[in-house]
Amino acid sequence: MIDVTHQINAVKRTVGTRTLEAGEARVVAISQTYNADLDDLWDACTNAERIPRWFLPVTGDLRVGGRYQLQGNAGGTVERCDPPHGFAATWEFAGEVSWIEVRLTEVPDGRTRFELEHIAHVDDERWAEFGPGAVGIGWDGAVMGLALHLASGEQVDASEFEAWSATDEGRRFFTSASDAWYAASTAAGTDAAAARAAADRATAFYTAVPDQA
Repeated sequence: MIDVTHQINAVKRTVGTRTLEAGEARVVAISQTYNADLDDLWDACTNAERIPRWFLPVTGDLRVGGRYQLQGNAGGTVERCDPPHGFAATWEFAGEVSWIEVRLTEVPDGRTRFELEHIAHVDDERWAEFGPGAVGIGWDGAVMGLALHLASGEQVDASEFEAWSATDEGRRFFTSASDAWYAASTAAGTDAAAARAAADRATAFYTAVPDQA
């Protein structure tokens, strides 16, 4: 489906914190530069008819103040929009509210850099269990889907991606992504042993083989 090593190395991952009104929040950030111009990447990220081609089906009102819902996943409210450079929205899932911020930046060679920050209040106990990989590995899958879509112009087949995820190559992708988030976590100051344990649990979650019963 994709060159796993190339895709993992094409992505930059960072872990940090941000002070919000409700207190300190964790920030998991991911970015990748694509062979696409700014307008095309903006359309891929904001057009309700195109988002399902690389991510998930989406319904709702994709404008400031509007509500959106991703099929089987998060929903929320669009809080800010600066076309074609970025937007911000709440990310509401399982009764919890976090935030995403997306920025698109033209680079000198005609390509465009996609950057996403996922900002959430996460207590120390939950952070210690899975670390940044809890959401970071999922976003790795999303930016890979975007890479596949932009390279071909076609829709990423969800059933094909699901089947690939269960292959040795798919598990290698998720394991490599988890290892990369481990590196980002230790670079942010997390104790190496604690970060390794959290990454191993995240890897196990994303690479578990479903029961066949």
